[in-house]
Amino acid sequence: MKRSLRKIAGIVSLGTLLSKSGGLIRQLVVAGAFGVGAAYDAYNYAYVIPGFFLILIGGINGPLHNSIVTVLSRSSKKEKAYILSSINTLISLLLIIISIILFIAADPIIKVIGPGLSLETHEIATKQLEIMSPILLFSGLIGISFGALNATNEFFLPSISPIISSIVLIIFSGSFWIYYGPTKDSVELSLRGGIILAQATLLGALLQFLLQIPSLIRKGLIKLKLSWDWSHPGVKEVWRILTPAILSSGMLQVNVVTDLFFASNIIGAASGLGYANFLIQAPLGLISNALLIPFLPTFAKLTKVEDKPELIKKISQSIMLSSVSMIGLGSLFISVGTSIVSLIYGRGAFDSQAIDLVGSLLVAYGIGMPAYLGRDLLVRVFYAIGDGKTPFSFSFAGIILNIFLDWFLIGAPSPWGHQLSIDFGVQGIVLATVGVNIFTCIGLLLKLNQKLNDIPLKKLSINILKLIICGLFSGLIAWAINSISIFSSIYIFELVKLTLAILCGLIIFVRSGIVLHIKEVNELMILFENKINHP
Repeated sequence: MKRSLRKIAGIVSLGTLLSKSGGLIRQLVVAGAFGVGAAYDAYNYAYVIPGFFLILIGGINGPLHNSIVTVLSRSSKKEKAYILSSINTLISLLLIIISIILFIAADPIIKVIGPGLSLETHEIATKQLEIMSPILLFSGLIGISFGALNATNEFFLPSISPIISSIVLIIFSGSFWIYYGPTKDSVELSLRGGIILAQATLLGALLQFLLQIPSLIRKGLIKLKLSWDWSHPGVKEVWRILTPAILSSGMLQVNVVTDLFFASNIIGAASGLGYANFLIQAPLGLISNALLIPFLPTFAKLTKVEDKPELIKKISQSIMLSSVSMIGLGSLFISVGTSIVSLIYGRGAFDSQAIDLVGSLLVAYGIGMPAYLGRDLLVRVFYAIGDGKTPFSFSFAGIILNIFLDWFLIGAPSPWGHQLSIDFGVQGIVLATVGVNIFTCIGLLLKLNQKLNDIPLKKLSINILKLIICGLFSGLIAWAINSISIFSSIYIFELVKLTLAILCGLIIFVRSGIVLHIKEVNELMILFENKINHP
């Protein structure tokens, strides 16, 4: 990568690392305060739609962020402010209307998402959804702000701002825990705790937007007036990219709803999925932001015919970098996932049964990590070259496949009972997601090659196969070290042993990649050594 991209990646990585660290502390406090009881179980259902908008509309690398960056990167400073004003006006009006509808229809929405929830959990989830409905508006404001700042080479603030939401949740949940204690034995406290979770989430989203305002003002990107200009070329291009992109990425949320629908009759499934997904999303988000954010403006600027060779080179480079990071991490989650869960969550109400559940889910998620980031990367490439229809088509096919795999892998439930003897339980729901991501990733890559013709598919396939071999070897080493039974009942020794297993696994993975002549592994090593020698 060029030095500028490396610098940007370092800035984004630092900001995202701080945010993810705050997220980890938040999750530990939430787990201690609410465990796997009704308050947190309900929250996983109530947060589906607000969380969808925060990630899709308000998140870095979301469709709104990507479309704003793509258009503003090509616009003059004067045009940037005008385009932002028009987009902000139109999107805010739309999201206000949707927020009102969400508030009014909270009860039936929860019934659709979680038909198997208990009466208590349903009541809490409904109340939480009503409270969090304004988050939809804030998500639009956040997404527009992030895109505008990234397009003007401001990366640190957007990447670190999610820590604000974590801090608010830590304060609210920690205060509740200290004052009331655990909620699992009291219906009244579960409801009260659920309300606290929802209020903290709403306040965190509001503060996350407000944090961006000083930088937007300083860069001259805020115009305090309504603008209804639909005809401006920049505005039209944002909508042209954004509309199919939202529909395409929204298909992924349909998969989340499908997963929760099938999980609502499995005890502890929603909580288990939430805890496991957080452990996966923490490193995944860090690496995703560090890779995708610097590459996205580069892809968008290489759309001319004469830029095709450089575009293909950057695409191949980004695919290999994502594969190196995800296969390496995935092998560790598979080999030592249960120990990771035990050390992070294994206290209080989080008993051995919960550890085994979340640990098994972490293993299943680890299998699909390369396809998860690979799919996101390829979708962003299509957005950057102005094609949002292809990701939409594959996402729609993925929905159908996910519904079938969810149903099939948990025993084909029906009103007459399970129709198949195969039943992987909640782990089957994760494996269904893995299958969909692999299908989508391969399909998008082949479709992109049809557009560009010269993507080195054979070379990529061979190198990825080499990385899988490295991952198997490094995972085996990590598992062997972590399986040593010395002072197994002492937390500090377990932490040291797990840390040693992870470090040895990573070293073996990197060294194996270098031996097998995978240049991206060597490049990452050089970058790491440079950071050590020249901080």
